[in-house]
Amino acid sequence: MTPNQNMVLPRTGVGIDVHAFAAEDDPQPLWLGGLFWEGERGLSGHSDGDCVAHAAADALFSACGIGDLGTHFGTDRPEFAGASGVKLLGEAARIVRAAGFEIGNVAVQFVANRPKFGPRREESQRVLSDAAGAPISVTATTSDGLGFTGRGEGISAVATALVYPVSGHETTATESGPAKGAPHG
Repeated sequence: MTPNQNMVLPRTGVGIDVHAFAAEDDPQPLWLGGLFWEGERGLSGHSDGDCVAHAAADALFSACGIGDLGTHFGTDRPEFAGASGVKLLGEAARIVRAAGFEIGNVAVQFVANRPKFGPRREESQRVLSDAAGAPISVTATTSDGLGFTGRGEGISAVATALVYPVSGHETTATESGPAKGAPHG
């Protein structure tokens, strides 16, 4: 047996979330990156529409192979109507740990013309990292006027997550598929 055969392998996942801005005749507050953005047009959605927090949660589920945001917090679950993205992210982290994984980190990038994110980046990263109990970094960009984000119709976010199995749930270099003891699907 070579040393690599006993190496615990990390797992990666990708999450994406997209929300349109709320209709002008049905204004909503903007929650993005775990923060309230005073004076900005909010996003529509079943919960608070925080696509940064939602993409982070989705990436965690993807990395563990335990479904997706809809599996755990779908529109068929009325208890999550209007729920905070920070609350959903915290619950996602709890579910991931209960499935036998620890979170290494999550990176999220959102695409939008506004709000101007740079001045509040550290605050957002702190709020999201506290919710997940792990480092979360957030970056922002525009689409240079292209697509629905460029036309100012909504915001999209893409996230990657790194998780690793904890003792008793290891996936080694000689195994394939979900970690031992992790749910399939």
